[in-house]
Amino acid sequence: MTTATTTPRQLADAKRVGMVSLGCPKALVDSERILTRLRADGYAMSADYAGADVVLVNTCGFLDSAKEESLAAIGEAIAENGRVIVTGCMGDEAEAIRAAHPQVLAVTGAHQYEQVVEAVHEHAPPSQGPYIDLIPQPDVKLTPRHYSYLKISEGCNHSCAFCIIPQLRGKLASRRIDAVLREAEKLVAAGTKELLVISQDTSAYGVDTRHEARPWPMGQDTREVRAHMTDLARELGQLRTAEGKAPWTRLHYVYPYPHVDKVIPLMAEGLLTPYLDIPFQHASPNVLKAMKRPANEAKVLERLKGWREICPEIAVRSSFVVGFPGETEDDFKYLIDWLEEAQLDRVGAFRFEPVEGAAANDLPNPVPEEVKEERYARLMEVTERISAAKLAAKVGKTLPVIIDDVGEPDEDGDIGATGRSQADAPEIDGAVYLRNVPETLEPGAIVDVEVEDADAHDLYGVITDV
Repeated sequence: MTTATTTPRQLADAKRVGMVSLGCPKALVDSERILTRLRADGYAMSADYAGADVVLVNTCGFLDSAKEESLAAIGEAIAENGRVIVTGCMGDEAEAIRAAHPQVLAVTGAHQYEQVVEAVHEHAPPSQGPYIDLIPQPDVKLTPRHYSYLKISEGCNHSCAFCIIPQLRGKLASRRIDAVLREAEKLVAAGTKELLVISQDTSAYGVDTRHEARPWPMGQDTREVRAHMTDLARELGQLRTAEGKAPWTRLHYVYPYPHVDKVIPLMAEGLLTPYLDIPFQHASPNVLKAMKRPANEAKVLERLKGWREICPEIAVRSSFVVGFPGETEDDFKYLIDWLEEAQLDRVGAFRFEPVEGAAANDLPNPVPEEVKEERYARLMEVTERISAAKLAAKVGKTLPVIIDDVGEPDEDGDIGATGRSQADAPEIDGAVYLRNVPETLEPGAIVDVEVEDADAHDLYGVITDV
């Protein structure tokens, strides 16, 4: 009989699975779920090709360049290991994958968890049982312990001309609100200090279920909570870490529907991280119409102003496409002028790429590649200048920073660390570089930092609460 303090022992002959996860955070969550299921079936995880009995490659198929990266990753896995199963968004193009790499063992599509597991069972049969000790294991995490992605839905109801996500992942399918909140609660209890809410369209959460209400939490204080972004945001704001503090909660992929206004006061109250990731894509009404996206850029500017009045510290990030078919110089100048007025905190840009199956491929007046490059460079120059000014304004201020990495002492014994402010999501935004941190500092700690310097993307400072 085992006790709660006993470490579970895997069977000696447990098969080992390697994973290469490409693409967006939503795909990373898929990878976590697949590995969690496989570990429950008795498989061990391998950190390298050499130790794996089979390698899973979770592909991205959003752009042609992403497909090329996926095919290259499959090729590398085959060269290094030889036994490869392919899944993910590019899995819908099984013929193209097999044409490039006929050695692959199996190909499955996006979020087809059961098919992936079945393929692994077929090509690397599991041991007789998962564990000698019957102790539940936590879910597999591919992110550091202190932050976690919380996927609230799958698929998308939009028909944007440049996008094939609905073909790859289907229409919107929202998770039950109680299931989402239970997962968030478990993640925070396990040490998560930062929740990153993700989906294809966070603002549309629950539309497909008519915002079905569920009792939450279970027990004496049960109340009905709707599957709606505002209800979800409010409930996530009630979570507390072991230290009794609200975890940072970021909202990603937020379309600017009217009800988004209701989450801004929650940010002002400290219940949500003052951060919104909004995929604007463009500002010119002509281009937005061609993209089949709402053309309400003037109202967005008014709302941005209103949001900043309610919550002055709010950071807004977005991404934009340059060189969309039919984009004129006037359209591009309109976008640049809009960005000058919007003063977004973080901006990413992409040159338009035709994607097989996207409606935009058939649009007239494609923009020459050299014009795309020139416009991309101009846009990045403008947004970099805006970012530099915004970060320079933070010099001398004290900000909360979450620690991602702590370095080794240098020859003088000084230790540096890397963290992020509330305006910085992991992997996609800037960083805060710290000098002379205490040796007891650990990843996941949230500390107050005095900002001493800044550049166009990052901040530099020193901890004040040591």
